[in-house]
Amino acid sequence: MNSLNSPQRAAVLHSRGPLLVLAGAGSGKTRVIVEKIAHLISAGHFPARRIAAITFTNKSAREMRERVSRRIRGDAADGLTVCTFHALGLKFLQFEHAAAGLKRNFSIFDADDSAAQIKDLLTGAKPDAVDDARNLISRAKNAGLSPEQALDAARSSREREAAKLYARYQARLAGFNAVDFDDLIRLPVQILEGNAEIAAGWRERIGYLLVDECQDTNDAQYRLLKAIAGERGDFTCVGDDDQSIYAWRGANPENLQQMERDYPQLKVIKLEQNYRCSNRVLRAANTLIARNPHAHLKKLWSDQADGDRIRVWECRDGEHEAEKVAAEIAFLHTARSAAWSDFCILFRGNHQSRPLEKALQLLRIPYHLTGGTAFLERQEVKDALAWLRLVANPDDDAAFLRAVQSPKREVGATSLARLAEMAQQAHMPMARVAESMGALKALPARAANGLSAFNDILRDLRQHMPKLSAADLLRRLAERSGLLADLRAQSRDEAIFKRRQANLDELAEWFEGGKGGVGDLAAQLALLSRNDKDDGGNQVRLMSLHAAKGLEFRYVFIVGCEEGTLPHEAALEEGSLEEERRLMYVGITRAKQGLYLSHSRETRRFREKGHLQPSRFLDELPQGELQRDGADPEADAERRKERASVSLAAIQAMFDE
Repeated sequence: MNSLNSPQRAAVLHSRGPLLVLAGAGSGKTRVIVEKIAHLISAGHFPARRIAAITFTNKSAREMRERVSRRIRGDAADGLTVCTFHALGLKFLQFEHAAAGLKRNFSIFDADDSAAQIKDLLTGAKPDAVDDARNLISRAKNAGLSPEQALDAARSSREREAAKLYARYQARLAGFNAVDFDDLIRLPVQILEGNAEIAAGWRERIGYLLVDECQDTNDAQYRLLKAIAGERGDFTCVGDDDQSIYAWRGANPENLQQMERDYPQLKVIKLEQNYRCSNRVLRAANTLIARNPHAHLKKLWSDQADGDRIRVWECRDGEHEAEKVAAEIAFLHTARSAAWSDFCILFRGNHQSRPLEKALQLLRIPYHLTGGTAFLERQEVKDALAWLRLVANPDDDAAFLRAVQSPKREVGATSLARLAEMAQQAHMPMARVAESMGALKALPARAANGLSAFNDILRDLRQHMPKLSAADLLRRLAERSGLLADLRAQSRDEAIFKRRQANLDELAEWFEGGKGGVGDLAAQLALLSRNDKDDGGNQVRLMSLHAAKGLEFRYVFIVGCEEGTLPHEAALEEGSLEEERRLMYVGITRAKQGLYLSHSRETRRFREKGHLQPSRFLDELPQGELQRDGADPEADAERRKERASVSLAAIQAMFDE
C-alpha cells in the first residue's frame, strides 16, 4: 500500500459506493484492482466469497488470480471469484438454469455451431447472407434484446427479417438445451431484471464487484453490472475511454457517461502517472488523443527520461518497409543486446503480415504471429470436446453431428439427413432418435450398424461418467470412440501422430483438478479465448493493433501509417475516425523505449501501382518529438556508420566461428 501513488491509494481505500477509475495506459490499473481486493478482505469490508473481479479475457483473469494469490497469503482469498463476463454468466446459468428454461448440463454453441444452425434455417443462403444474419442476431443479443424486443426495435426490413430469424434460432437452441456465447450475458440480464427474488439473492452472493476494462462493455454487459450492483452500487469500474477500440464488436464507451447518470454519487479518480513509456512517447500520445472529445481529459506523465525521438520512415512500398523493419530489429538485437521478445510489429490488418514474415525469415529472425491456429481450434481437440458435450447433454444436436462423424463410421450425409428429418417430425434431439429401433430400421444396414456401434460407445461412456474424473473420462473417450486410432491412420508418420496425440493429452490435463461435472467443465472450457495458449516465447511478435492492448514491448514498430490503412478506409466511411485515433494511441503507448512509425509511397494491386498518402495521424503528433528520415543528414550519417560497424562485427564473428 505504501508504494502506491496518491490517486492509486485513494482508489484502493474507497470501499463503499460506486467508483470509476479512469486508468491511463501503463498507469498500474491491475495493481490497483489487486490491492483493492486485498484491502476489502483485510479491512473486513467483504469476505473473499462475496467479491467478484471481472475481466474481458481468460488470460487477464488468470494473471489477476495469480497476482491476488501472491498478495493474499493463506486461505483469506478462498471463494474469491476472478473470471470473465461470460464465465460469470455461465456460473449464473448453472445455478439458475430452470429460470432460463434450461436443463442441467446445457451446451454452449461456439461460433461454428451457431453459423451452422443459421445456415440450416436460411435454406440456400450464401455465406455472406449467413454471416450478416448472424451478426445482426449477435448485435441484438449484445444490446440485451429478446427476439420480441429485437422485432420491435427493427428499423428496416433487413433488421425485421433478422429478428424473425432470431426467434426461430432461439427456439432451436432451446430444443437442443443449448445457449450461444451471447446468451451467457443476455439471459442472466433478462432474469435479474425480471425476477426481484433472484436479483436479491445474487446481490447477497456478490457484495462487491470490480470490473476491468469497463470501456469495452457492451449494453448487455453494462446492464449485468447494474443488475448485480443494484441501486447501492458497491463497485469499482476501471477503464480508459482513450483505449476503447472494440465498437465493431459491440463495445459502447458511452457506458462510462451512462454510469454517471445512473449513479449520481459516482466518484471518479484519474490515474495519469505512467510506469511504462518514456516521456517523449507520452507527449506524442497525449497530443494525438487530445483531438478526441473527452468527458474526463487525462494527461499521462512519467518520471522517466525523454528517451529516443520517435522515428518516422517513408518507404517505397510494403516490401521496402518490411526490409527496413527487419534490418533495424537485427541491428538493435546486436547493438542494444535486446532479446527478440523485446520487439513487436503492429499493423491495422492481418494481411499486412506477409511481407514482414518474408523479411524476417530472410534474416533468420524468429517471430510469432498472433492469431495462428489456436489449441482449441485443432481438429482432434474440437472432436474430443464434441464427444464430451454429447456424453453430458444428449440434446446437443451440433455435438452429435460432429461426434458421429469423428471418426467416420458409415453414417453418411444422406443417413444423417434422414435422421434429422425423423428427429424434426418427432420433436426430439437427433441423438435420442438415433437410439430408437425405428430409426435404425429406417436406415441402410451399414449406416444402422455404424450408428448402433456409436450408441454403444455413448452408453459405455455415460455409465462410466459418475465413476471417472473428467480427465480420465476424456482419456477413455479417446480410446473407445476411435479418435486415437483414426489419428494414427490419418498421420503420415509417427511423429505427427504423437504430436496430435499430445494435444489430447494436454486437453485431459486441462481437466485435471477441475470442479464440477463433465458438462460444467466442458462448458467452462468452451469459454476459453482463441489465444489463451498463444505464447510467443523469445520471438519477435507480429500482431494487429487490436490484439496489442494490454501488452508492452521495449521496441514497437507500427507499419502501414497511410490514409486508408490507418485510419482505415471503411472506418472513415462509417464516421469512426475517433476510434481509429484511439487505435493509434493504443499502439503508441505499447512502446517502452523505442517507437518507429512507417508509411509507404506506393502500393501494388493487380500489377498496377497506386499512390499512398501518409496518415493524418503523423501530422497530428508533436513534430518536435519526431525524427523523420532525411530531416537530419548528420544524424542519419551517424546511424549508418553505427549500423555498418555492427554489421562488420557480425560478419567477422561468423568467420571466427
